[in-house]
Amino acid sequence: MTRSASYFLVDDVFATAEFYRDVLGFTFDEFFGVPPSFVMVQRDDVTIMFRQVRPPRAAVARPNSTIMDETFDTYIHVSNVDQLAAELRAKKADIVEGPVDRIYDMRELLVRDCNGYVIAFGQG
Repeated sequence: MTRSASYFLVDDVFATAEFYRDVLGFTFDEFFGVPPSFVMVQRDDVTIMFRQVRPPRAAVARPNSTIMDETFDTYIHVSNVDQLAAELRAKKADIVEGPVDRIYDMRELLVRDCNGYVIAFGQG
């Protein structure tokens, strides 16, 4: 295995793509479907896919949230989590936690996106 791409259901694929571009520094080329309902955002070697659900989806089931106070929906390895944290703070990202050093030798930053999904960025 060489790469992975997360896939999330959202209420508004346009607002989501713009958030990931404007706040988290991702890019996107086009929307797919008729009417448009799918987009892929990229940053470096990371791709996240979003599918708009019509009618809007019910609350997302996040089973891990019953185990831990805060958990995440996807995990992205980064080379400099402190630099990323400074970048995202400057763009007013919703920082849930961090950067914080974990007992498992990772330094992590947790960020909530415009849909409520939590992304963990980790540096070993």
